[in-house]
Amino acid sequence: MVSAAQPARVWTIEDNDSYRRAIMRVVDAAPGLACPAAFANCEDALAALATSREPPGVILLDIGLPGMSGLDGIPRLVAAAPGVRVIVLTVFEDEDKIFRAICAGATGYLLKMSPVGEITAAIRDVLAGGSPMNGRIARRVLEMFARLSPPPADYGLTERERGVLDLMVQGLIKKEIASELDLSVHTVDTHIRNIYEKLHVHTRSGAVAKALKEKLV
Repeated sequence: MVSAAQPARVWTIEDNDSYRRAIMRVVDAAPGLACPAAFANCEDALAALATSREPPGVILLDIGLPGMSGLDGIPRLVAAAPGVRVIVLTVFEDEDKIFRAICAGATGYLLKMSPVGEITAAIRDVLAGGSPMNGRIARRVLEMFARLSPPPADYGLTERERGVLDLMVQGLIKKEIASELDLSVHTVDTHIRNIYEKLHVHTRSGAVAKALKEKLV
């Protein structure tokens, strides 16, 4: 949770020195956020996570890195710091990398050309339970999944679970879903856990990706 007393910790993994420093300055200047650590590769970040007493809540991750790629690093980072949200911040917008990043567990996907305000807004969004993507990436994702057009699978979702999943795909967070469906947050949380179990996924982004890919809503 973002607070003035204890800023949300954000790490960045970026091999371009000047851009890495710029992102650190942007995050540190944003109220309620702090970037206490930055790395040029995934290996150093993973080593730091192994000994960190205060892991980050969010990691801004480039894809084209020396050594281990950002795409290969996503599941390792998530495993090393359970609960961390990974936002891909890159120049790449081809469908293969977008799809692989989402399936690997990325919570958001932004382009480096994004305004600084959009980047800090994305950090706050994931901390609140969202899955931010800028407009260009969101359109590519929708077009990509539309072309796949697989037949809907029967995962045994109830009508209510489909309704919750539909609102998740629309980007609503738990409180907003509860308000929209006139349910308690606890009930929505139960539905989401059931959705994860039935879809055989472990993250919100994984559920949304599967719903889009297989046209479940």
